[in-house]
Amino acid sequence: MANSPAPALDLREGDAVELDRLLRSTSTPAGVVRRARIVTLAAEGMANSHISVVVGVSVPTVRKWRERYLHDGMVGLLDDDRPGRPRHIDHSDIVSATLMPPPKKYGVTHWSSRLLAGHLGVGNATIARAWREYGVQPWRSGTFRFSTDPELVAKVTDVVGLYLEPPTNAIVLCIDEKSQIQALDRTAPMLPMQPGQIERRTHDYKRHGTTTLFAALDIATGQVTAAVKPRHRHQEFLAFLRQIDRAYGGQELHLVMDNYATHKKAEVRDWLAEHPNMHVHFTPTSGSWLNLVEVWFGIIDRQAIRRGVFTSVNDLNAKIRAFINGWNGRKHPFVWTKTADEILKKAQPKTN
Repeated sequence: MANSPAPALDLREGDAVELDRLLRSTSTPAGVVRRARIVTLAAEGMANSHISVVVGVSVPTVRKWRERYLHDGMVGLLDDDRPGRPRHIDHSDIVSATLMPPPKKYGVTHWSSRLLAGHLGVGNATIARAWREYGVQPWRSGTFRFSTDPELVAKVTDVVGLYLEPPTNAIVLCIDEKSQIQALDRTAPMLPMQPGQIERRTHDYKRHGTTTLFAALDIATGQVTAAVKPRHRHQEFLAFLRQIDRAYGGQELHLVMDNYATHKKAEVRDWLAEHPNMHVHFTPTSGSWLNLVEVWFGIIDRQAIRRGVFTSVNDLNAKIRAFINGWNGRKHPFVWTKTADEILKKAQPKTN
């Protein structure tokens, strides 16, 4: 008969406990709670019409979830508009999806954890765990550049050879200039570091001009010979070479420098030709990272320039000189450890 009451619903083993857990949990979605109540009341023998009144749904809805449970069990209650618990997916599959570019419909260049979670139908916390496990960081990017210098192998071997086995009774100097150093003055005094509070400074600043720092690093001792100048033309570089010559009194010098045009000017070449005690070794094109003075430039930038406050270019120059004097009082050798072969394996593009 169409209006005859439905028989009591037989629950599968263990489902009574699971239904009770869903009904008691404060994190169970409302839709899942309704379905769990329907199945629970049906298992107690309540008629469909009474269940519809108690739960606040239509009789066809009651029938739907009774039938869904009969066919699919507890999984059937979670397989409607809202999936309830996110489906399980292997971390390796998540990483594989991460390494593929997002579909054009998303209009983004890389995945975020929430976007990929929605795409795969899992929780964003699962995405984050997979990324941590495999060391994948889609939000980060970097730059790289392969040297196209036809003399790459020869130059790397030459410079690294100087670092690892410097010539007897000779000094190896790494030379370069750090240009366009800005004399930045904050618009308000800095707030000094306090217990429980880091040093703070305003985000805006006043510009007072720029300076150029020329430096020559003696890798055996860490001694730095330097000069600050308003520009970085070949005239200033030539003056700096003369300063080095005076500082080392005609000793045998091996100068490591990059391929900046200033370093190869005819006037510079002619002057070096007149000083046979100076031997120049050029780093490869796009290989200035091979010059150890770049490491020292990073040190002075972090320790004296980046967080400094300078009221004028003269103030900036004075503080740079003060740092150099302090550095030479506590200097240390710069030790190179990589062989030329180890470097060349990474410096050249791989071909398949």
